[in-house]
Amino acid sequence: MSIAASLQNHLSQKHIAYDVVAHPPTLASIWTAEVSHVPADRVAKGVLVHAGDRYMLAVLPASRRISRTSLKAELGERFTLATETELERLFGDCARGAVPPIGEAYGLDAVVEPSICNQPDVYFEGGDHATLVHVSQAQFAELTGAAPHIRFAAGD
Repeated sequence: MSIAASLQNHLSQKHIAYDVVAHPPTLASIWTAEVSHVPADRVAKGVLVHAGDRYMLAVLPASRRISRTSLKAELGERFTLATETELERLFGDCARGAVPPIGEAYGLDAVVEPSICNQPDVYFEGGDHATLVHVSQAQFAELTGAAPHIRFAAGD
């Protein structure tokens, strides 16, 4: 059970109070919510997209998926999902696919789906497949407040 160094440093610099929650290893945020007995609406996931000449982290609840049409309309340009190679390069201190949804910790811009901001508290991957970071909504807002909040999620 560990938190990626970049994320841990960022949380420390921002003076964010958090709890670490261990869970059985999983490979998808929706499964993480299930095994952790946390509502999937409270688990924030980060999806790395490549738009134009930049990368951006799309942050949304584990219970939802990206509406490609909505995100394209909001970004004003086409985008693609990042490859495994790109993920490994940008999140080098994380296990493959265990992307923390805090773009600023990795020097990335982010967009946040507002529905994750309606939760009293939020959980997110700490950089491996067996650790969640738990923060209050106020702390999550502190971590993501500078990112545009736009509607781009589909599904329930």
